[in-house]
Amino acid sequence: MKYMGIDFGSKRVGISVSDDGGEMAFPKVVLKNSSGVKGSKGAGASNALIKEIKEICLSEKIGEVVIGESKNYKGEKNKIMDEIMPFAKKLKVETGLTIHLHPEFMTSAQAVQIQGENEMLDASAATIILQAFLDKKKNL
Repeated sequence: MKYMGIDFGSKRVGISVSDDGGEMAFPKVVLKNSSGVKGSKGAGASNALIKEIKEICLSEKIGEVVIGESKNYKGEKNKIMDEIMPFAKKLKVETGLTIHLHPEFMTSAQAVQIQGENEMLDASAATIILQAFLDKKKNL
């Protein structure tokens, strides 16, 4: 089964996909999140963002989605979780796919260390999240 990883941000959303066997994650694309734009409707994600992600799920034949769960150093949820949870629920309704939350911590900083700053940074962070999920699943 193929998986999608998502690094959700208020401005950008990184997307990664796995191989068909669900063993290796690869960066796919960085999408604009207009939910943070003044005057936009919807908590967590615009309808356009959900539509783009749904199209990728269909074209890539995604079976399940993994979204980074953002917590601080104390293990408490970060403010962005107030956007991630409605986004996850909306995505589940729109795609009918199983949605997993997987802890992510400093994935963007890890991506910068690996590749430096570039336009695919958020997709690389999504890849780190998805790969951690796939590795954990494999070791269960």
